[in-house]
Amino acid sequence: MSKIRGFEPVEEKFKKYKEKIVVHGKSIEVAPEVVLPTRSDVRSAGYDFYSPIDIQILPAQKIVLWTNVKAYMGEDEVLMLYPRSSMGIKKGLMLANTVGVIDSSYYGNEDNDGNIGLALLNTSGKAIDIKRGDRIVQGVFTKYLVSDNGNPNASIVRKGGIGSTGK
Repeated sequence: MSKIRGFEPVEEKFKKYKEKIVVHGKSIEVAPEVVLPTRSDVRSAGYDFYSPIDIQILPAQKIVLWTNVKAYMGEDEVLMLYPRSSMGIKKGLMLANTVGVIDSSYYGNEDNDGNIGLALLNTSGKAIDIKRGDRIVQGVFTKYLVSDNGNPNASIVRKGGIGSTGK
């Protein structure tokens, strides 16, 4: 079966948040198990992204939470990231860039293998505690259109991660 769109863990060397564990008396570092995004029910458009770690975000603090997940999709598709209602409405947590845009060319890039980072901003007046496994944002795959003259840089190939196409 050929792949159309979906999620995969990033390569081990690009995973963030290593933990120390002891195996046969030796301390080694391993990344937490990656939980791939899932839909809550059969009619959900969004795939929920899970926090890989416990973290506290202070009032007005902005952080990037790396998911250790990459997304593959068609060349004419994009993954749009939005805060889950429970995080935005109930807790005051938003995406610092308001909407995350994950281009198909971000997948497997040489800087971070396409590791999706969530730029989170606490807009509430109190600390927000996020636990490993909490659902934070939702990603929606969608097709997009290009204008008649909308591809002037067709020969440019993405090599890096976040912000690399604007250099």
